Amino acid sequence: MWAILASQRPTPPSGWEEGLLYDIWLNLIANNGWQRLLEGFALTLQVTLGGLVLGITFGFVLALMRISRLPPLRWLSTLYITVVRGTPTVLQLMIWVFVILNSPDIPRLLVGIIAFGANSAAYTCEIFRGGILAVDKGQTEAGRSLGLGSGKNMRLIVLPQAIKNSLPSLSNEFITLFKETSLLGFVAITDLTRAANQIRVVTFNAFVPLISAALIYLTVVIILTWALGKLERRLRKGDSR
Repeated sequence: MWAILASQRPTPPSGWEEGLLYDIWLNLIANNGWQRLLEGFALTLQVTLGGLVLGITFGFVLALMRISRLPPLRWLSTLYITVVRGTPTVLQLMIWVFVILNSPDIPRLLVGIIAFGANSAAYTCEIFRGGILAVDKGQTEAGRSLGLGSGKNMRLIVLPQAIKNSLPSLSNEFITLFKETSLLGFVAITDLTRAANQIRVVTFNAFVPLISAALIYLTVVIILTWALGKLERRLRKGDSR
């Protein structure tokens, strides 16, 4: 059993008997709490990356539906976006887990990826739609004058520029999705936040496990912000050449 009872705590090493060092030892070392946090962090990354891929893919399809000339496609995409953006994310997660995909044969991890991907799609759809509409119409008209059909015009002229236009907002969506996965604990999925809370329940100490989880989230967000910002600057340099 992972957790140790308070009455069965082993003796800390010399010099670690009290204060913050004792709390760190008790929460992260004595009961392998660091390993619990690492496993929760790995699951958080899986849900984030899986949800992002699903959200971008489905969101792109929704964006094409939103700008379609067929009214039924526009209505369906608008209805979906309205429902998803108008209801709490945690409620959507619970509906996916306990109503739509409530089966012991479906892994909770997969359900979590689907739930967050479906939620993210409603936001990435608007991001892509804005990026597409931001492309100068003169460029598409120039493509038509060169004999490009609608499909090639979209693939060769519109989409490359739309993706560049959408990248800053997609970066923010990625970071938001990473933080929102902390809601997985509501459906008994042991992500990073739930792992920290499980340590707190066992050790009766909140400071070290919760602050440790917060520092992990903060570190990842800082790294992501730096990496995505560097990518955006490279793309801008490419445009200026």
